[in-house]
Amino acid sequence: MTELEIIKGCIKQQASCQRMLYEQYAGKLMAVCLRYAKDPMEAEDMLQDAFVRIFNYINQFKFEGSFEGWMRRITVNVALKYIQKKKLVFSEVNDQKESSAQIPPTAYSQLGEEVLMQLIQQLPTGYRIVFNLNVIEGYSHEEIATLLNIKASTSRSQLVKARKILQEQILQLQKIAV
Repeated sequence: MTELEIIKGCIKQQASCQRMLYEQYAGKLMAVCLRYAKDPMEAEDMLQDAFVRIFNYINQFKFEGSFEGWMRRITVNVALKYIQKKKLVFSEVNDQKESSAQIPPTAYSQLGEEVLMQLIQQLPTGYRIVFNLNVIEGYSHEEIATLLNIKASTSRSQLVKARKILQEQILQLQKIAV
């Protein structure tokens, strides 16, 4: 079955098409949830809620652009709602640029994706969320500010601090590997 046929079947609420859609995209969307969740169980809850929203609103998909991108955006929004329920507080800071050490390109190439994702997962929650939204999902600081109800300058500073922590951790791993 093609993606178009699966989507149309889901619009008609056909369970077989819903199952196919879930099986095709659950892994990719779970990876998104894991980046925002504090643990795998919370990520599973996020994923389940995301698919409920996807199935409830699939009739609003306009068949313009990427269907996977549309589902990914819903999943990110569900994850952010979970985070907002926890009343996550971002500290406000001024918009001064912090200097950060430059990482040699070889440091990244020596790290596997799994190790890098573990390092990101260990970041403090606010840093991790902003890092994910900006670097991985491609949101601007203004969009992040709107999504998280913070100032754009707070988003920028959280990203700078997240990158600095990641750089330090990567450099430490590189020293251990040498």
